[in-house]
Amino acid sequence: MCRELIPAGSVFAFLAEQRRLLFPPEAFADMYAAVNGRPSVPPDLLATVVVLQALHGLSDEEAVAALRFDLRWKAACGLGLYDQGFDPSLLTYFRRRLARSADPDRIFEIVRAVVEQTGVLAGRMRRALDSTVLLDAVATQDTITQLIAAIRRVARQVPGAAALVAQHCHAHDYADAGKPRIAWDDEEAKTALVSGLVTDALALLDQLAGRDLDEAAAGAVGLLALIAGQDVEPAGDSDGTDGRWRIARRTSPDRIISTVDPEARHIHKSAQQRDDGYKAHLAVEPETGLFTAVALRPGAGAEHHEATVAPDLLAAESGPLHILADAAYAAADLRAALTAAGHALLIKPPALKPAVPGGFTLDDFAIDTAAGTVTCPAGHTVPLAAPAGRYQQRRATFTGLCAACPLHDRCTTAKTGRILTIRPHHDLQAAARHQAATDPAWQDDYRRWRPMVERAVAWLVARGNRRLPYRGTHANDRWLHHRAAALNLRRLINLGLTHINNTWALATTTP
Repeated sequence: MCRELIPAGSVFAFLAEQRRLLFPPEAFADMYAAVNGRPSVPPDLLATVVVLQALHGLSDEEAVAALRFDLRWKAACGLGLYDQGFDPSLLTYFRRRLARSADPDRIFEIVRAVVEQTGVLAGRMRRALDSTVLLDAVATQDTITQLIAAIRRVARQVPGAAALVAQHCHAHDYADAGKPRIAWDDEEAKTALVSGLVTDALALLDQLAGRDLDEAAAGAVGLLALIAGQDVEPAGDSDGTDGRWRIARRTSPDRIISTVDPEARHIHKSAQQRDDGYKAHLAVEPETGLFTAVALRPGAGAEHHEATVAPDLLAAESGPLHILADAAYAAADLRAALTAAGHALLIKPPALKPAVPGGFTLDDFAIDTAAGTVTCPAGHTVPLAAPAGRYQQRRATFTGLCAACPLHDRCTTAKTGRILTIRPHHDLQAAARHQAATDPAWQDDYRRWRPMVERAVAWLVARGNRRLPYRGTHANDRWLHHRAAALNLRRLINLGLTHINNTWALATTTP
């Protein structure tokens, strides 16, 4: 229908011709019960809409509107001119079926299989790793708003809790959707409100202690317990037992920032940049710009750090690779694991900080971990202690050698002498710093290929897609995979993707 009006070489034209080959019915058969017949809307049509929706950054309502009124969407999805499409809720049901299936990322995997079949990555062994902040879909809440919202959630989701709130919680009318009626510029009034809200929360938790709750109710109670403790501390000389509380003069490192999306977090990509949301972790082939793996994780916590997520991004790869990454991936354990796996690393080491501005760094000391000795720039040699402590670190102590040393002012401010801490994999990290500083070939490769991942990041967040559409890690992780699949498909089409002799191929392999 009006096929000749659709621009040749576009995603719309490709899907109009190859939609059913790309998304065959058997690819989604396990998502539907065989006894109930085929779904009312074919899965290939829903998958096509999900891909176009992710590509153009549209809501469900906007996507269905485009399906009804945009000839390009109708052609891509095989609909007639007067076809009304379907209700937007079907997209929600389809995503829910995907999430509950054995392969929730199957659309991304289908496109990745196409990438593999074309051979576009054959011989291209570089992988650039990076992360970028994706902003959450909710408003960041202050402490007072979170306390009130958490108590209200318990009243809604825990059987019998509404009566307990009415009986034991008196700092605010929790049935009133408005803000508390106080003078907000009066610090004493705000402190009294905080004390009352925390007291109400603790009283409600005490009443609910030991109850057998279902998952939703237990989640609401757990969230209230976290909110009641993360931002407050006893006021002044109080120990909290007298009901006097205040907002703490610090920020909890894993602070919940919204009761609407409890998994969103404050994210510091640098000392100057702070955002709220999640992190998208990416593995990209830098020459073609294709995403080889993606993952969305909360933005805080060691278990979600770039160096922790990196092995998951590389898990599906086979054979040694050239790994390019910035200093966020320079953790010693990750470097050791990637080196042991046979990968060549172009991971930028972080700069060493001297104990004295402009003074000596760790690399100015001659450290022989095998012999167990450390020699300082002044020529003093001391032994390395045996590994000890949680992190199995070794120490070299220069006590008594620094006070009269002519290099003292460039080395340490400690009165008793400098102490060096040597961490595991020191030799590996030192060699990486030396190579990055002195090897022209390493520097040229890093400068040439590492910045290419920024192009892929720019594609990912274009069209307003820096802002996530959903709440929670799992829903947004599905969206990230759909977005990456759509971008990969568009890139393949631009490279000449076609289907010949039952095989996906590229008309040209030049990116």
